Amino acid sequence: MADPHGFLTIDQRELPRRRPVPIRLMDYREVHKAGDPEQLRRQASRCMDCGVPFCHQGCPLGNLIPEFNDAMYRGELPRAVELLHATNNFPEFTGRACPAPCENACVLGINQPAVTIKQVEVSIVDQGFAAGLIQPVVPDRITGHTVAVIGSGPTGLAAAQQLTRAGHTVVVHERDDRLGGLLRYGIPDFKLEKQHIDRRLDQMRAEGTRFKTSVEIGRDIGLEELRSSFDAVIVCTGATVPRDMSIGGRDLAGIEFAMDYLVPSNRVQAGQRLGHEGAERHIDACGKHVVIIGGGDTGADCLGTALRQKAATVTTLAIGAQPPTGRDEADPWPTVPRIFEVQSSHEEGGTRRYLASTTGFAGDDAGRVVGIDVAQTQFVDGRRVPTPGTEHRLEADLVLLALGFSGPESQALGLEVTDSGAFGRDDSYAGSTPGIFIAGDAGRGQSLIVWAIAEGRSVAAAVDRFLTGSSRLPEPVRPHDQAF
Repeated sequence: MADPHGFLTIDQRELPRRRPVPIRLMDYREVHKAGDPEQLRRQASRCMDCGVPFCHQGCPLGNLIPEFNDAMYRGELPRAVELLHATNNFPEFTGRACPAPCENACVLGINQPAVTIKQVEVSIVDQGFAAGLIQPVVPDRITGHTVAVIGSGPTGLAAAQQLTRAGHTVVVHERDDRLGGLLRYGIPDFKLEKQHIDRRLDQMRAEGTRFKTSVEIGRDIGLEELRSSFDAVIVCTGATVPRDMSIGGRDLAGIEFAMDYLVPSNRVQAGQRLGHEGAERHIDACGKHVVIIGGGDTGADCLGTALRQKAATVTTLAIGAQPPTGRDEADPWPTVPRIFEVQSSHEEGGTRRYLASTTGFAGDDAGRVVGIDVAQTQFVDGRRVPTPGTEHRLEADLVLLALGFSGPESQALGLEVTDSGAFGRDDSYAGSTPGIFIAGDAGRGQSLIVWAIAEGRSVAAAVDRFLTGSSRLPEPVRPHDQAF
């Protein structure tokens, strides 16, 4: 145990300070300042090393949280790095983009603010890289088996790294021009700078993983042809089909899916030119009245991006009621509570509105959106419906739909699709075609990055067993496991 009295003497959560809002709105760099090592040590000391560490249950990866907290409290960075990577291939990703269900399950959270597990995690990996402690792990034997991975998001990268280290020859196929999936182009730099992806890809290349970009399976090469060239294929394409709205005026210009807005913006930040050399449009919110429909992580990313583009106003609409600031009786510990969240983007500006039901869009003679019709939400028989007589119009010349995703793009691959919209698979991640495996959001539907990495590690073990008859690779989750 780090410090038997730590949780008694230090009862407050401390996180690294964020850069001042006026300064960070001038760039796309990550918003947090460098952490204070002594502050981190204090927070690690609050971990109680519980006899039953519920944080393990909250984390699909089963991270060794009390152990790495103890190591950081004692200043044993090499041990902390080893413990962290024993269960998580990419803690620099989860430490930045995961909502930390482990902290929701922290036993200290019963009557105190939870341990800052996520911050300790990301500090370990960042300090580990800076100290040269994270090096390639080259396999000591090559099995002769070959595996193709479709998609270079967190699931595909985790599966590829595990199988490469097991001695298999792995080739990752990515349809985009750069690797990383939604980590690369879906998440803005102010939340995840891309240097963190690049240094991990360098490690994977040194270990032997091979990568092919600008290759779309189903268009450039068929899935059956790919299967005939490899001993196994893992489909990790994610759930990228956006949810839409079927209401009046939806076809007006200026109403865009969130990813059609974020991806080109992130490409521009990466130094790419759009329009002439690329097919994507760069949607600039400068001077516009922006309305974001959807109050989740993607909506917050749109908010931070629009503010950096100097939008005139930004309003975020959520159809439900504003969540409470703390747990209520409906969300007892250690479940994941529905709590009012203030992300870094919300600190920067904009207006958040709740109980806002969108009833239609208004346009001008040129066919462009100029307003959005909103009514107050009421609950009827468990359904959220507009309240008659409360309709009013908000000015809007750019509307972003951040409503989540319904499933993977299925037409080109020809795989079986379940009623939920995901690709069908069995309890071993295997699809209906022998040798084809499905993992991550493509098989479980839209989920968290921590589940993506966990499924990538698990499908690697399943593929290893398929190829060799047994496997020593860890299996943190099964396909039909549910969030705690």
